[in-house]
Amino acid sequence: MRISVIGAALSGVAAAELANRQGHSVLISESRPESAIADTAIRLRQSGIDVETGGHSDAVYESDLIIVSPGVPPTNIVRMEAARRGIELIGELEYASRCLANPIIAITGTNGKTTTTALTAYILEQSGRPAVAAGNIGTPLSSLVGTIPSDTIIVAECSSYQLDTIVTFRPKVSMILNITPDHLSYHGTFSNYVEAKWKIASNQHADDVVILNADDPAVAPAASVVRSSVRFFSTIREVEGAFIRGGEIVLRDQQHNEEILMSLRRLGLPGVHNAANSMAASMAARAFEVRNENIRDSLMSFSGVEHRLESVRVHKGARFVNDSKATNVNATWYALSSYDRPIVWIAGGRGESNNYAELDGLVAANVKSIVCIGEEADAIFNHWCTTKRCVKADTLEDAIRIAQDMAIAEDVVLFSPACKSFDMFANYEERGRAYKRIVAAL
Repeated sequence: MRISVIGAALSGVAAAELANRQGHSVLISESRPESAIADTAIRLRQSGIDVETGGHSDAVYESDLIIVSPGVPPTNIVRMEAARRGIELIGELEYASRCLANPIIAITGTNGKTTTTALTAYILEQSGRPAVAAGNIGTPLSSLVGTIPSDTIIVAECSSYQLDTIVTFRPKVSMILNITPDHLSYHGTFSNYVEAKWKIASNQHADDVVILNADDPAVAPAASVVRSSVRFFSTIREVEGAFIRGGEIVLRDQQHNEEILMSLRRLGLPGVHNAANSMAASMAARAFEVRNENIRDSLMSFSGVEHRLESVRVHKGARFVNDSKATNVNATWYALSSYDRPIVWIAGGRGESNNYAELDGLVAANVKSIVCIGEEADAIFNHWCTTKRCVKADTLEDAIRIAQDMAIAEDVVLFSPACKSFDMFANYEERGRAYKRIVAAL
């Protein structure tokens, strides 16, 4: 086949290399200039892959198949022209899944999917089941083809971008953690975003499992349209699946038999949102017949993922926490609800029509002061300056030093931006690493 790949970032390169290994004629087309991918372009050309940069030529359409990188929106000229010419167009997730025989647990949600993906893989590994975390968490599925045994369980974090371009992708277990407005510049409307998330279970059969958040009004209704077996999790009501009763996680099967899994106090991760993530991961593990004691031990020992409520250091009695992955208001809502100590909150970055009023109750109850940074500094300052001590900082380093001066022993200095990173950093990882580096030097 002749295959064109649009985008030379991580997943695009992985898809191009997989197609090349399979003997196809491959062109990778990147809109950025050659200088932006110089080393990658050299490596790809040396392996026999054609590379074009600085835009997409008509050579892209001389293909039997076009693979688009995540984030290339439906309004992109390549996607529209491919549709006009009748060329099949899919994403890297779909392409890789066609080449894999491994069982897949697929996880999506606006928030919590990285933590839940890592946690699910950790439970499986700790119980002796071979597993690998992949997908949007950092390892493209294409790079796994031909490199892992067929019995290895792939735990795939799936973004709405990736799910938008699936056709036949069918996980053995799928999971929708929550859905709140995000990425609307790509999807256009919230209903389109919800539809993309729901697609995670669209190809499942009756003997597959879908795990849904019973508390989320954008998630729970998916139960009425899927063909797979439905399991729910809830932090506020008793459901068929997993729920909380009397401070304990309870598992209930389809025959209404119940088992107490563990006390919430013994969970390794703080916050009610992580109790929800833990219940979802537990049900995914149960679908692969992992024993309760293995699940319990794993939930107690799991310490979380980088940039998500990551404890960095205790300095002069105050705990500094890196939550750089909180790129929207909803993610920061979870962070602000996770601690029972006063919070000095560092927030800001590039907003996307952020509604800060959603955080008013938590800020009133849990936050003692706010340090505002980035493009949203004025908006954050103006929203809370009449009710909380607020200070604006020009740089992240300034913000951390101001927060250090504000904090006393037993406080939490929480870097949970509620905003995208693109005003000051390339991505949330770079932003989180900068926070940790500055905190370590205090």
